Amino acid sequence: MASSADVRSPAPGASHCPACGCESPAARLLCPRCGALLHRRRLEELAAQATQAEAADRWGEAAGLWREALALLPPGSQQHQDVGRRAAEAARKAPASLLDQPPGGAGKMPKILGSLGAVGVALWKLKFVAVFLLTKAKFLLLGLSKGGTLLTMLLSFGVYWAAFGWWFAAGLVISIYIHEMGHVAALRRLGVKASAPMFVPGLGAVIRLREAPADSLEDAEVGLAGPIWGLGAAAACWAVFLATGSGAWGAIAKLGAWINLFNLLPFWQLDGARGFRALDRQQRWLAAAFVVCAFVLSGEGMLLLIAAVGAWNAWRSDATTPNWRILATYLGLIAALSWLAVRVVPMPT
Repeated sequence: MASSADVRSPAPGASHCPACGCESPAARLLCPRCGALLHRRRLEELAAQATQAEAADRWGEAAGLWREALALLPPGSQQHQDVGRRAAEAARKAPASLLDQPPGGAGKMPKILGSLGAVGVALWKLKFVAVFLLTKAKFLLLGLSKGGTLLTMLLSFGVYWAAFGWWFAAGLVISIYIHEMGHVAALRRLGVKASAPMFVPGLGAVIRLREAPADSLEDAEVGLAGPIWGLGAAAACWAVFLATGSGAWGAIAKLGAWINLFNLLPFWQLDGARGFRALDRQQRWLAAAFVVCAFVLSGEGMLLLIAAVGAWNAWRSDATTPNWRILATYLGLIAALSWLAVRVVPMPT
């Protein structure tokens, strides 16, 4: 859900200026006497390593190195802007997540599955969900190895169990966890340092960023990665529901879809607000109109709130740079999650 950012401190460096020899606190970036960069040697090392990584097509590694260099440069300086652009360019060339590009190509659905209608489609979709879960299982377990994540997750599970029952509590906690790990995966791909998820009972979970994304596009990609992974988890539960008829799986799928739909609200630190920052005024109006159409078709009341806040964002927007890929991703999530939440998965009777 919402993510908070820490105030990051520059990395420790030499205590003497390499240009004039003036002694300076390690936390400073510029020499107080001559204005030279105090971490010049480390910056040169990082630039050389990042360039080598780019030459070898290790774009994720290169993005991380450029970002490390970014922390050693004065914000607002020309060097800071240049290195920020290099970091953003390297991050965008890094491999996309599995949900962005299904492995092995989509191919055509076999005729025998097509003849089964909705169940056949579910089984075909389940193929890619299964591949996603198998390839990302190690990464998902990595988050649980962090003591703070596991402890706060168990605390939230206990609170939700007391209120709703154990199976519903488990579905809620797992849905939130997978959503947050989507953010973590996107941050790792971009080379942005961040903490593991920390659960807050009743509010979801947060990730603490140790450095900010380079621009609004990166921020939008990180923000929408949570609902993308959340959609994958909800789709997996829906497929199990169709295969088994278990009302519990249906309820968990519906809950997961609704949680991720709520996070697309373009307000405060929610994921929808981060996506909207990469859209210009016209695109925000288009998004609000699309959400209204989705409400007419689905009847999901949350969509009215999303449309209203989206229109408010469009009215007050002064952004002039459009991004059609982010808009298409946002609208696709709205369509898929509202369909899952309303049309496909009924609550158990």
